Amino acid sequence: MHIHILGICGTFMGGIALLARSLGHEVSGSDANVYPPMSTQLEAAGIVLMEGYEVAHLKPAPDCVVVGNAMSRGNPAVEYMLDAGLNYTSGPQWLAENVLHDQWVLAVAGTHGKTSTASLLAWILEYAKMAPGFLIGGVPQNFGCSARMGDTPFFVVEADEYDTAFFDKRSKFVHYRPRTLVLNNLEFDHADIFDDLAMIQRQFHHLVRTVPSNGLIIAPQGETAMDEVLAMGCWTPVEHFSAVGDAVWSATPMTPDGSRFTLHHENRPVGEVNWSLTGNHSMSNALAAIAAARHVGVPVDVSITALSEFRNVKRRMELRGEVNGVRVYDDFAHHPTAITTTLNGLRAQVGDARIFAVLEPRSNTMRMGVHASQLPESLSAANKVLVFSPESLKWNAAEVFAPLGERAQVYAETNAMIQSLVEEARPGDQVLIMSNGGFENIHQRLLDALQARI
Repeated sequence: MHIHILGICGTFMGGIALLARSLGHEVSGSDANVYPPMSTQLEAAGIVLMEGYEVAHLKPAPDCVVVGNAMSRGNPAVEYMLDAGLNYTSGPQWLAENVLHDQWVLAVAGTHGKTSTASLLAWILEYAKMAPGFLIGGVPQNFGCSARMGDTPFFVVEADEYDTAFFDKRSKFVHYRPRTLVLNNLEFDHADIFDDLAMIQRQFHHLVRTVPSNGLIIAPQGETAMDEVLAMGCWTPVEHFSAVGDAVWSATPMTPDGSRFTLHHENRPVGEVNWSLTGNHSMSNALAAIAAARHVGVPVDVSITALSEFRNVKRRMELRGEVNGVRVYDDFAHHPTAITTTLNGLRAQVGDARIFAVLEPRSNTMRMGVHASQLPESLSAANKVLVFSPESLKWNAAEVFAPLGERAQVYAETNAMIQSLVEEARPGDQVLIMSNGGFENIHQRLLDALQARI
């Protein structure tokens, strides 16, 4: 069967492409924004990538068109697909019908930490020799790919609340029907499709309704928004976790940055984790992953050992390089809470070293300015803040970041940002680049410029 994917270079749709290819289908795809790591991953799998959304890409007609949720009416390929009566479906629906229908699905949902927690969970199962399948919205470095078919009935999926497709406005995750469900956290996000938090909570409750009574829901302790979701009705046992308080699963840091912590289950210490990640948010993700793995039979001590060999997902505090003592990190930041936790984790790790925070407000919600007022405080742990503000930004970045005074500078071009960093950075400095897109390859360009300075 020939499957053509519209929007193939999105992290989710790229994963769909890899799964379809491994099932033996001929796979091609179109996208307007082709950049690594997804583009290189797809090309390595022998998948044909086509730039743009030309009608010619759908001739001769594929057996099925899988439509990404970034596609909308008016797109030339979408209009031709509809007019020609081509067979089409959404990515989540294709996944449900072709991969998940006979699997024990372990789904990870929440505003923050989905990719990291799903990667942790998949790695724990892999380490336990359970050979899971997975589809994750990033590239876990333990695996080197964002999706694969497994050799057992267990399948880990990052469960996104974003809408499914232009013809299906339900959240993606309602298609997955998990038996084990992790609910990491819940805040207002995706302002382009949700009017308020209550709308998101309703979608999360649709997800809760699909978990069987002999399944398990793993939820944060004392998080009001998630408690309200479960209060709408819950027919499944719930285990709570907390990195900062009492819960069924909890942690006590043994180092300031959380790179070592004691794991507690039902108020009893059950082991010590020593790993490469830092911050309370990472400890929280680990607790959720350990609880989920235990539900499918992985002993806690095996999970603890697995964490010591976990390599974080690409673009999640990924060290892209170091030149003359200046370290450059890439982080997939899209929300003030995520920015705060990431910066606090780095600060705990590096102590008094200078941190340069480089931000591209790229997500739809960020560009709309919904969280703009929260951004200065979220960046308060940085010594200096550089904000990319192109003409397409719908709010005045200079006004928003004025509370940070001289610590914050706004730039209309990435070249100017790189020049400023090259002039100011010195050995021991940490440069944290935050964006949910390619950011004009600023990471490598900065490293190259730092190298040229030597």
